[in-house]
Amino acid sequence: MLPGLALLLTFHYLPLLGNVIAFKDFQPYLGLGGSPWVGLDNFRVIVEGDPLFLKALGNTLVIMLLQIGIVFTLPIVLALLLDSLISERLKRVVQTILYLPHFLSWVIVISIFNELLGGSGPINTFLRQNDLGTIDIIGNAAVFKELVTGQVLWKEAGWAMILFLAALSRIDPELYEASAVDGAGRLRQIWHVTLPGLRSVIVLLLILRLGDALTVGFEQIILQQQAVGIDASEVLDTYVYNNGIVQSDWGVSAAVGLVKGLVGVALVLGANRLAHAFGEAGLYRRELR
Repeated sequence: MLPGLALLLTFHYLPLLGNVIAFKDFQPYLGLGGSPWVGLDNFRVIVEGDPLFLKALGNTLVIMLLQIGIVFTLPIVLALLLDSLISERLKRVVQTILYLPHFLSWVIVISIFNELLGGSGPINTFLRQNDLGTIDIIGNAAVFKELVTGQVLWKEAGWAMILFLAALSRIDPELYEASAVDGAGRLRQIWHVTLPGLRSVIVLLLILRLGDALTVGFEQIILQQQAVGIDASEVLDTYVYNNGIVQSDWGVSAAVGLVKGLVGVALVLGANRLAHAFGEAGLYRRELR
């Protein structure tokens, strides 16, 4: 466990000390110690509602809801469909095809989408040759959020499906036999046997997802930001990058990043307490003595 703990400490916990920048007018040549304190001044963009920050927050919330509503739920549907296949060989082939995109980098994924959906791609070429017009997807700010969600869905749905398949394998087959004897069809078996068997895993993964709900894909979005413009593509992660790295406004970027992290913690704690209220274990449970 030591190498893993060393990585966590070095790249996740020690950098938390850098959040002190959020309360300073940080200048790299002065360092952490020499940069003057400004208190809560850097948080004004949040409290006073800086237009660019509000735009980034709005885009982040929309993409977050799309990803939780679609990207989180579709792997459950895929797992149920795949589990219903009789042929084990076909099941393994389909599973492999679905989770392979997970191992591709975002640069490759975006290049594939650009090649397929771009103006000179095979889809628009076919439509143009048959006088059907063309569809403007790549570079279209109006559908950028849906495009981003589709890319995440194609890349990650198969990988997330594996966890639900593992949970399905733990459901006692005798429960299905008993429900069939009672006259339950396939849909009623899914509702009364399968989904209750998956509930604890669904709750656990949803709580973990809420922890980074406001992280909606920095690399994926920054690679496409120039094509669609800031208004449609600016999210909190790119806002922190554009202000902190590009414009050297380190303090404001650190303040936004700190608040984003605190909101993530609050979402995890709140969702965990809600899970306890519904009788689920969640991430942890405080034992009473």
